[in-house]
Amino acid sequence: MKLQITDKPGVSISKGMIGLFFEDINYGLDGGLHAEMIENRSFEFMEAKGDKGRFSESYDGLYGWTAYPAESSGAMLQIQTEHPQNEVNPHYLEFTAADRQNAFTNKAYDGVSLKPGLQYQVSFYARAEGYAGGIEVSVEKNSTVMAQAIIATAVGEEWTRYTAQLNCSEPVSYGDFVIRLDAPGTVCFDFVSMIPSNAVLGLFRRDLVELLQEMKPGFLRFPGGCIVEGYNLENRYQWKQSVGAAEQRRNNSSRWAMHGNNEENHYTSEYSHYNQSLGIGFYEYFLLCEYLVARPIPVLNVGLACQFQSTEHVGVHDEDFQKYIQDALDLLEFANGPVESQWGALRLQMGHPAPFGLELIGLGNEQWETEHADFFTRYDLFEQAIHAQYPSVQLIGSAGPDVSSEHYTRAWEYYRKRAKANPNFVYAVDEHYYVKPEWLCENVHFYDQYPRDIKVFAGEYAGHYGNGMNAPHFNSWGAALAEAAFLTGLERNADIVVLASYAPLFARLGYAQWSPDMIWFDGENSYGTPSYYVQQMYSTLMGTKLLQTVNEQEEIPFTVSYDEEAQVIYVKLVNTLERSVRVELETEMSLTGLGEAYVMQGQEEDVNSIGTPRNIAPHSYPLETAGSMVYEIGPKSFHVLKMYCGA
Repeated sequence: MKLQITDKPGVSISKGMIGLFFEDINYGLDGGLHAEMIENRSFEFMEAKGDKGRFSESYDGLYGWTAYPAESSGAMLQIQTEHPQNEVNPHYLEFTAADRQNAFTNKAYDGVSLKPGLQYQVSFYARAEGYAGGIEVSVEKNSTVMAQAIIATAVGEEWTRYTAQLNCSEPVSYGDFVIRLDAPGTVCFDFVSMIPSNAVLGLFRRDLVELLQEMKPGFLRFPGGCIVEGYNLENRYQWKQSVGAAEQRRNNSSRWAMHGNNEENHYTSEYSHYNQSLGIGFYEYFLLCEYLVARPIPVLNVGLACQFQSTEHVGVHDEDFQKYIQDALDLLEFANGPVESQWGALRLQMGHPAPFGLELIGLGNEQWETEHADFFTRYDLFEQAIHAQYPSVQLIGSAGPDVSSEHYTRAWEYYRKRAKANPNFVYAVDEHYYVKPEWLCENVHFYDQYPRDIKVFAGEYAGHYGNGMNAPHFNSWGAALAEAAFLTGLERNADIVVLASYAPLFARLGYAQWSPDMIWFDGENSYGTPSYYVQQMYSTLMGTKLLQTVNEQEEIPFTVSYDEEAQVIYVKLVNTLERSVRVELETEMSLTGLGEAYVMQGQEEDVNSIGTPRNIAPHSYPLETAGSMVYEIGPKSFHVLKMYCGA
């Protein structure tokens, strides 16, 4: 294949085009990105059952908590509400110790793991009821104490927050977290927490954040995903309940607790206790965006429950609908408003006087127009209210769940019609495609003929050889290679595709409702999939403009971009074929002769894992560059050539 690279610039590439889509699915937040190690820390968990249109919740505040050791008897764990620590989450644990059994433990997902050199901050609220002893906390493995601290020598009769540090001298894998009374009696507990000292911002699990950092993402879209909508409107994500003091954020069951329910499993599953503690809320998402130097893109509910699960909605003429619009306006005040304003004052109180600089908002997660869901009318009303008060804020609309149905066609007709009269009507339309790898390879030129009037946010996509629960093997090199091929089309059409993010982002091994996912982890370790490294290659090895090329026959997908400041050419070459391809490169640009080649290659079925985290990952090699050169592309491989320009 001959590829001539001219010195003529093409379209500009949006800075930060490749970003992150985050949703609390697959225990990606509680049990994942949130560094909190305790499960059901406020004794507020719900058990969710049912299926589409038939949902039920029941309170199960003792979920994850049991007396310790289990083989003894005498201790009692009861949930009470008579004298709560706070009224938002009113349930708390009343623990009565006996002579032979004086402790209780937390499930903590698979158990807590400790590393020497780290401290583990343990805290809880407690008050005594006729108890005169002290309290100690420990982590035990096979009944052996591995770390221990006295957290209180005496406990008062009023709610008081107690803290202690745990340290270990040797690693502990999946041990028991234990709270022990040193005498018989009764003590009440609430908001039990354990966070490692290396947590990023004291909040986020470090190894997961480091994987995100290495991608250099341009944006973070949050908090979802279907949890934005909920399996009903009561279950939707409400950002105002996610800010303020962490212990006073109302616990919410997860929409994903329902996933996979059917008649055969009696409409329940192993994920029925999947809850959202909201320990990470909108404020913390904004902090994470600042840490990653990524633009925040919050997505808001427009009065519709998840359309895959329900037809529940708030009518646009109902008084309650205005609350949804007001939530959007109040969010902008929380993010950008002066500290003298109501919501800006809360931002100040939480520790961030400066505005967050919110510029983009998504209206609806994955909505489409039906006889039950008048999404277009809702978007109209949100747009009018937001732009009347915040005209510079850019809005992202939804094209529905796919790019092939009439929902998608109708959505684009709607946006284009409105945008003719109001160019500020929509900044970008959010398109989703979870498709077979073959589709991605066949649609490399999907955006070549798109009208250039409205931008595209490729908000959720992934190559699916298969899908389902707990299936990390679906994150194969074959799927990632197809994604790399498709991304050449996104980069080549960067004048309209301005944002792109793979989805979902995280999955905890053994806790996943959806596969494939970009990053997998357990309680101790994590790894990026081949898809992660493809995303990283695009995010970190991309210019600021395309360069025009001359190519008589496109044997394999490619793009060529140029970083004007660094004076670097990036040539991306994706070979999905079973044979090698010889590429003859010519350029009119002046080269220094220096460069690097970044290469990913493997068999289609190859995967990464906890044990082999970089089985399929990029490797870099020195590259001698010239105005005319030949480069060999091996079968089933992805290459990025970095070529330095200069006199």
